[in-house]
Amino acid sequence: MDSQIVTFLINCPDNKGLVAKITNFFYSKGFNILSCQQYVNSIENTYFMRVRLNAEGTHISKKELEANFLELAEPLNFNWSVNYGDSKPNVAILVSHTSHCLYDLLERQKEGDLNCTISMVISNHDKLRPIAEMFNIPYFYMPVTKGAKEQQEVEVIKLLVDHKIDLIIMARYMQILSSNFINSFPERIINIHHSFLPAFQGANPYKRAYERGVKLIGATAHYATEDLDEGPIIEQGVERVTHDCTPNTLKRIGADVERLVLAKAVKCHLQNQIIVANKRAVVFPESGE
Repeated sequence: MDSQIVTFLINCPDNKGLVAKITNFFYSKGFNILSCQQYVNSIENTYFMRVRLNAEGTHISKKELEANFLELAEPLNFNWSVNYGDSKPNVAILVSHTSHCLYDLLERQKEGDLNCTISMVISNHDKLRPIAEMFNIPYFYMPVTKGAKEQQEVEVIKLLVDHKIDLIIMARYMQILSSNFINSFPERIINIHHSFLPAFQGANPYKRAYERGVKLIGATAHYATEDLDEGPIIEQGVERVTHDCTPNTLKRIGADVERLVLAKAVKCHLQNQIIVANKRAVVFPESGE
């Protein structure tokens, strides 16, 4: 295997000796362990591990590695995945009218903070095309017309599949995705929304938050599931506010929080820091990536 960083994500029923068995396996194959992060959910008796390996000097193919690891994994009931870090994930960004998250993601990717290729921006409006063009990203205007939403989704799915998209980011895409869409890309769609939900759903949430005199505003990034806004939470952020804040001030502060929360969630996904178990996302901290 070429010199590269290999990341394994593992979760299984908790048992004695798991660390020794897993680390000894990688040692026996010639890997150098760069980091080994663990978490035990004592309530559900479940073990989670993220291990990063340096493959330099190993003499094993990917196929052999996975076949050998399977021999260890099956008796211990591992759920596991491996990433070899030898290719950048292909990303598509879905947007509607609002630009702050889109612009932030494109800028971070350009500066090298997000290790991916942003292959396209897809929108049900043509408003944000100039931002995509500024970064030389293909922009696909795919409007949602009355009675044709299902057909629009079919076309979007085909576009994503044809371009081999690995991750879809809903950067304030103001459309509800169907079960068919979501199930076509399990744990590969990240959504961002303000944390007023469910108390302030719908239009003008910041106006209604102002009217209620909120003291905290924030944002939540999560994987999209069939249950609207109830997918596994990846990242959240909050900011304290006061009675002096107008609805426009709240909106501006909220946009800043959304940028940071979405970018961090996307980065965690791209760096293979997340294990989803049931309805929860276990997010390991960044470790020298």
